[in-house]
Amino acid sequence: MKKISAFSPTGRATVCGTPRPATLHGSIFFRLVPCALIAACHPAFAVGPIASTETPSVIVSTAAEPIAPGKFEPTWQSLSHYEVPEWFRDRKFGIWAHWGPQCQPEAGDWYAREMYQEGSGKYKFHRAAYGHPSAFGFKDVIHSWKADRWEPEKLVALYKKAGAQYFFAMANHHDNFDLWDSRYQPWNSVAVGPRKNIIGGWAKAARAQGLPFGVSIHAAHAWSWYEAAQGADKTGGKAGVPYDGKLTKADGKGQWWDGLDPQDLYTQNHPPASGFEKPGTIHSQWNWGGGATPPSPAFCQNFYDRTADLIKKYQPDLLYFDDTALPLWPVSDAGLKIAATFYNMNMANSGGRSQGVIFGKILTDDQKKCLVWDIERGTPPDIQPQAWQTCTCIGDWHYNRSVYVGNRYKNAKTVIHMLADIVSKNGNFLLNIPVRGDGSIDDKEVKVLEDIAVWMDINKESIHATRPWATFGEGPASAGTKIQAQGFNEGRGRPFSSEDVRFTMSKEGGTLYAIVLGWPAGSATFKSLGKQSGLRMGEITRVELLGSSARITWKDTDAGLVLSGIPAAPSSAAASAAAFKITLR
Repeated sequence: MKKISAFSPTGRATVCGTPRPATLHGSIFFRLVPCALIAACHPAFAVGPIASTETPSVIVSTAAEPIAPGKFEPTWQSLSHYEVPEWFRDRKFGIWAHWGPQCQPEAGDWYAREMYQEGSGKYKFHRAAYGHPSAFGFKDVIHSWKADRWEPEKLVALYKKAGAQYFFAMANHHDNFDLWDSRYQPWNSVAVGPRKNIIGGWAKAARAQGLPFGVSIHAAHAWSWYEAAQGADKTGGKAGVPYDGKLTKADGKGQWWDGLDPQDLYTQNHPPASGFEKPGTIHSQWNWGGGATPPSPAFCQNFYDRTADLIKKYQPDLLYFDDTALPLWPVSDAGLKIAATFYNMNMANSGGRSQGVIFGKILTDDQKKCLVWDIERGTPPDIQPQAWQTCTCIGDWHYNRSVYVGNRYKNAKTVIHMLADIVSKNGNFLLNIPVRGDGSIDDKEVKVLEDIAVWMDINKESIHATRPWATFGEGPASAGTKIQAQGFNEGRGRPFSSEDVRFTMSKEGGTLYAIVLGWPAGSATFKSLGKQSGLRMGEITRVELLGSSARITWKDTDAGLVLSGIPAAPSSAAASAAAFKITLR
């Protein structure tokens, strides 16, 4: 069997929950400079796709966790027969709780890695808050996490009120900590930390609200992501004192973690990658090349078993992988076997129809037939032929108190404009609302959700169960910007205004929606609906403004559909965008 060749990806590998390299940002720089701009300025950090034709060298066993029987085999060719279910295409908006022990310090993304990087903002925060990482490591942060204000039923009900039609929970992050009663990972939320079944609680709450339930899985990269924990300070009074990343079970005698093996969490029983102490090195090694130490067969096997266990216990409807293509590809076939099990189980549970959805990053055209393309913090420039999804966050992926204090959350208007733009291009929108370490969300996040709810209560028919029209939109902000690696073009284009329009079409046809990204001042013209545009799909018989009883006057001209009599903007979040319902015959 041919072994995989070493990759030297020509791009950055920044993923959901991933900050830019610390060498490129201090805490202030990261907050001010869009991630996509950094990627554009530093193309050496971009990552490309991985071909489906690679041959994995680590073949995981299915003895403990057999592949569910059914139509799909663990090959790319077999997975190419997948069809995206209609329910997912109808449910355009989802909300995500990207929540785990890294939210406990309330210091933002990638805490469990950057706390081990001497001189970084999180290292300095950690020393001030907890002590030196040789004595108080991330395992101890987990121990301090209690989640004592977590009310999943209340939160999911609020998300549904805001218009969410599916819900996601993080099952593990790059920190390798499982948030369910994991059979294969002793470091899990039932045994350590809050001693609560986080995934079980979220799943029950989502299903009580009638929402499809998704889980996100990020732990495939713990192998290299935690390598910083193998280091030590180079300066100061603790110079040369090892961090806790190489501790063993024997070292726990008399400690709170007596009986647990830190290597089950940190998984650092291997030589680190070349340049592992440099904060940005991991980005060029994300696809397991560029000097990365290859994941061991035991690591790949454990990842497969854990993920199969999660799927079989909680039977999620959606499965998100924070990886290029599938997790551990092309080192291992673990991701292919997980995908086959997931699709087969979902088909068996739904009468033989394809009902499950798997998301992957940076997909080839062939892989987009097997999985749904997820774009992180970005959108494509035009309508896509296949269903896809944007994932983004109103702040940092993990809760960051400084974002709250600095009033840097995306507001409801921004979210609504992004939603309309994404849906007009055949996409879905997954929005993370950061959860505090204690399990609550803050008052500013509640306000964002309540404002989204105001708009959705009036205009949801222009979003849900719609399909793309002949063109996605018009206006000065319609020119797209280039996607960088996983996405990262969010905020790079021209800002949306009331001159910008996004179009959606009812699933059944016959009704077109024109969503103006702002509130038009008395009149509006939709050039794409002009008689000479070549885009018209029927005669216009009626024009209404959703949420208003005002009589809209309209003229059907060669140059465009001209509207007048538009009332003044309401004094609420409903003014974020005006949605016009255009009936065609």
